[in-house]
Amino acid sequence: MSEKLIAEIDLLSPTITAFTNSPDWRKIAYVVTEKEKARVFTDGKEGKPYDSVDPASLLFSPDGQHLAYMAHLGDMPRVVLDGKEGKLYEGIAAASLVFSPDSQHFGYVAKHRNGVIAVVDDKESQSFDGIREGASIIFSPDSQHITYGAQRGNKVFVVVDGREWQGYDDLGSGSLTFSPDSQHAAYVARIGSKQLVITDNKEEKQYDGILQGTLIFSPNSRRVAYVANVGKKQLVVVDGKESEQYDGTAGGSPIFSPDSQRVAYGAQLGNNWYMAIDENKEKYWKHVGNIVFSPDSQHIAYVAQSGSKYLVVADREEGKLYDGVLPGSLIFSPDSNRIAYVARTRKLFNEKIVVVIDGKDGKPYHGIGIPIFSPNSQHVIYGATVGNKNIVIMDGNEGKPFDSILRRKNETGIFVSVDHFHYLALEGNQIYYVEESI
Repeated sequence: MSEKLIAEIDLLSPTITAFTNSPDWRKIAYVVTEKEKARVFTDGKEGKPYDSVDPASLLFSPDGQHLAYMAHLGDMPRVVLDGKEGKLYEGIAAASLVFSPDSQHFGYVAKHRNGVIAVVDDKESQSFDGIREGASIIFSPDSQHITYGAQRGNKVFVVVDGREWQGYDDLGSGSLTFSPDSQHAAYVARIGSKQLVITDNKEEKQYDGILQGTLIFSPNSRRVAYVANVGKKQLVVVDGKESEQYDGTAGGSPIFSPDSQRVAYGAQLGNNWYMAIDENKEKYWKHVGNIVFSPDSQHIAYVAQSGSKYLVVADREEGKLYDGVLPGSLIFSPDSNRIAYVARTRKLFNEKIVVVIDGKDGKPYHGIGIPIFSPNSQHVIYGATVGNKNIVIMDGNEGKPFDSILRRKNETGIFVSVDHFHYLALEGNQIYYVEESI
């Protein structure tokens, strides 16, 4: 194990108004606000003072090589990218700052005297009455295309590479998306009291509603699926074909298999839930969720509730009963042959949390993060809490304890590569970059 001190900072200090790290967990940035001035520090290097820096705007590029944020000098904000100041505007949407997946392009939404504009690589779009917060600038996976939702008068429409698509009464928040191959775009629109999916500017059937967060492309970009409301019922639409009507569908579904050939979702009929896999019904349960396909698409696993207990079902084989399974923790190994998840057992006031690997319980801890398989599928790595300390564990071997392992919401805080894993650890006021061999 190797440690490198990268910063000394009191994260509990009221002068620290924002903190973030690069996606590869190698760099940090934070905002210090004191004496009516705000400065951004990157790996300990102090930036220019401003009257304020918006905490929500601090953003690293995906490759960790660029940093952007929104700063004020006086009443007008500007974006600062890699220390270079952008143009002053009447307003900038702090949450709109975005890098392209390849980290080569950058955009944000700004307001000037003629309206609201999209700014991408310092080039301004035409003015609109508004750009929708839930459909702000989105780059395609190949970083070559741009889309966002805009408003003019009482109509809302999608703009793709500068071209305005058809206008509607509203857009479904967070629904605008590109296909994985970057060749298609889809979103949810509203016409009066009805909602419908638009794919490549072509309308699909209208429904009473489209369930938020369910519109997805298949990995090969050739298929589309979503959940629609029909009165008080729900149905799953795949390639325009409707399923039977259900009383509910499980969160996080439907999902496509990695080879795009299979579809799975959790469905409710009355008080019973079951997993529908390629339209085939599995066993009834009190509830189902957390559906995952293996990378080779040959296996499927999910979490089921039986009475007050929970278990993992993998290819119809039922695992051990627990008091709970951590949401989002169920994973397959890259070679598709192994399964891991985090489970909870409770006796009176004594709660134990374990990582279950290939059906075997690991050592119990006070808290455990989501496990990660190494690229060769031979090792399992995860974070855990022991008393008031935090450790990283590989194959049951505990690492050095620290006050905290830094992580962002919904992330493990551990970056795993072929021959090593690394993370950022806090001990006192010192932040270390820690690297360990696999």
